Amino acid sequence: MSLDLRTAPDGRWFGTGHSTLTDPAAAGAAAAEAAIAGRNPGVVFVFCSVGYHQPELFDGIRERAGADTVIVGCTTSGQLATGEESRDGVAVTAWGGPGLSVRTHVTRNVSGNLREAGAQAASSLAGITNSHRTLLLLCDGLTGTQHEIVRGAYSVAGAAVPLVGGCAGDHLTYIRTYQFHGGRDGVEILSDAVIGIALGSDAPFGVGIAHGWRKDGEAMIVTSSKEGRVHELDGRPALDVFLERLGVDESVLDDEEGFREAAFLHPLGLSRRSGEDIRVIHSADRTDRSLGCLADVPQGALAWMMISDHDSLVAGAGEACEQALEALGGQPALGVVVFDCAARRITLGERGVDEENVAIGKALGGVPYGGFYSTGEVARVRGALGMHHFTMVTLALA
Repeated sequence: MSLDLRTAPDGRWFGTGHSTLTDPAAAGAAAAEAAIAGRNPGVVFVFCSVGYHQPELFDGIRERAGADTVIVGCTTSGQLATGEESRDGVAVTAWGGPGLSVRTHVTRNVSGNLREAGAQAASSLAGITNSHRTLLLLCDGLTGTQHEIVRGAYSVAGAAVPLVGGCAGDHLTYIRTYQFHGGRDGVEILSDAVIGIALGSDAPFGVGIAHGWRKDGEAMIVTSSKEGRVHELDGRPALDVFLERLGVDESVLDDEEGFREAAFLHPLGLSRRSGEDIRVIHSADRTDRSLGCLADVPQGALAWMMISDHDSLVAGAGEACEQALEALGGQPALGVVVFDCAARRITLGERGVDEENVAIGKALGGVPYGGFYSTGEVARVRGALGMHHFTMVTLALA
């Protein structure tokens, strides 16, 4: 169990807790006790391994919540808490005190209707009157075309409200993920849902986005695609181009893990004014010679193969944290919520994840943090389209 709390002079506070106990009720209780520490939170974020029996996990958490506490969260592909990480565990982050407002909206059965689900999630902003607002989205990681959720949310929130968040995970088994919503009297366990959490504060929020990847080779034009499916690059079958750029033959497709490893190390980067948005290639179809990504790859887009190295990926985590702190305009941070890509965790390995945590801690300078490894990251600031992969997104609260 970890314990990390920070309190502002006006009484606002931020706390994180983490547990790897195997008993779900005990793990939930330990992490919640560390994060809440007897206080009355406005919101509690719960990020946990898909392996826990979730009703029991929440028994220990709900007992420590206040009558009006909002409890939200999702399953993950790993958890992050101040100075710690786990594959199987639970991370709890709690916020409370004066000048903080929270409103939520849950949309169920969202597959096939993702843009409307995003718009409905953004309706949670109604009634938030604080001078600083942000919309946090927690989504099912297996819906596909996740960018439609962000587009729908943006259509309601507009350019003035930052969008952040992440997609639930299941250790990259792609079987089923879960989202959580409720309070002290009960928590609903959902799949195929989008949860919008509108946050208002009298102090600023700051958002950071970084990935540590760089372009490799000549640019390609996406000449045929539909949503996350890339059919042609430079007028040729996308799979053929990808294998040629990798310098491997088709036998790599015979080993699912081997292909995933090669694809994770060479994602696509889409040209944006703010840099390159990363698209992780998750699948390949030998029949139609296409490549599959979990977010949109627009037809006509300029794309590159991307490469990175261990040190650059680790440095990207620190950069995302530094950006979030800088966005607070000089005000000290109470805490940071982190949305880190599960593909980054796999690529870094256990040693690299430890180094990443060190980089986060150094960049934050002792500010507590909590979060999870996601199946897609949400961040829309200064023109970014909003859906990211192989990226770290951070939300800082002053």
